[in-house]
Amino acid sequence: METSGTRRSLAGLLGVWSLTRLFLLLFVFKVYVFPGPDVTTDVSVIYQGWYEVLRAGTFPQDDVTWQYPPAAALAILSPGLLFHLEYASAFFVLAFTADLAVLGLLLYTGARPGRTLRGAWVWAVGVPLLGPTVYARYDVMVTAVAVAALLAGAGRPRVMGALTAVAAMLKVWPVLLLVAARRRSAWVSAAVTAAVLAGVFAMAMPGAFAFLTFQRDRGTEVESLGSLVFHVARHFGWDGQVLLNYGSVEFLGPHVGLVSKAALALTAVAFGWLLLWRLRATRFLPHTLADAAFVAVLMFTTTSRVISPQYMLWLVGLAAVCLCFRGSRMGRPVGVVLLACLVTVLEFPVWFGHVVASDPLGITLLFVRNGLLVLATVLAARALWRSTVPDSAPTPFPTQPTRAKETSLPS
Repeated sequence: METSGTRRSLAGLLGVWSLTRLFLLLFVFKVYVFPGPDVTTDVSVIYQGWYEVLRAGTFPQDDVTWQYPPAAALAILSPGLLFHLEYASAFFVLAFTADLAVLGLLLYTGARPGRTLRGAWVWAVGVPLLGPTVYARYDVMVTAVAVAALLAGAGRPRVMGALTAVAAMLKVWPVLLLVAARRRSAWVSAAVTAAVLAGVFAMAMPGAFAFLTFQRDRGTEVESLGSLVFHVARHFGWDGQVLLNYGSVEFLGPHVGLVSKAALALTAVAFGWLLLWRLRATRFLPHTLADAAFVAVLMFTTTSRVISPQYMLWLVGLAAVCLCFRGSRMGRPVGVVLLACLVTVLEFPVWFGHVVASDPLGITLLFVRNGLLVLATVLAARALWRSTVPDSAPTPFPTQPTRAKETSLPS
């Protein structure tokens, strides 16, 4: 009976994944047109432009939209391996392949003793909630490497460290996967792999680290938490502008620098909380590595000056790894993140024009999506703290009183 139920669940899972991915492919190949601006132009125009520069043996060091670590060149160049397809089509096929690889990893892990297929379900359902943007950005490839790193973490720390370094050299955020790594071998492996990759790229191609300056100079993007200040302020006489700047649509004008600095300060506070948690935590269970990585990336995403739609894909991937473990307490924040994904596809690309115009619909969508991210961050951080820090150590988040004890936390 149990075997029959498992087979039906697996069949349903594969059916959902296959059907939703078919629609994603139909959208990116423009068999059907998805509402809103065309999300595939990043591939056919920007990525393909970088591809031509990278093929010549140099990074696009004069292009401020190139804001990625040097290994990102591998993702941009990879469509060239499918020489029988034109660039954009080859990219979409590789993005689909990365998506399939993640599903395979989650299915393999979920079938093991003490694991569950909940994680595979999160991936199957969460990815299509973001729409065709998923296949039109290279983040799905980065997420695939990050998922592989986390799943290797429990038993193969050296492999985890190496994969984490590769992922971080594709896009910086995966370095946060190491926040709960306790074995020195994981850190050493990551450091050695990153150093080797950085050295190879620095010697082989000029401009490998020009991205650091471009990232530093970014402003407040219109979908970020801090942008809400200016969306509202535009209705009260704020005379700034909304322009394409450093590769994203940003606010430019009075006080933008102040809000950007405030966002950086919030990120610093988040890292401070993570450091405090790491010093106080004593209970490290099999799922703690994934839970901590999910919390860290969630904090980084929520407080960032830029919250591009593809950032949500990182969270879906890490959430899926968390829920592969039966003991993970991230169920509620994962559910909130999935709701945030649904709102994200509405604010971009479906009604992005309303967001740029700061009209009531656009502002409402951003308040809901960013509010959900804040809620998920608080829920996830509290769950991580309660599951790893001894009861005698007070949680740094406000508590809700109960009849039995004023300082007890909700279950």
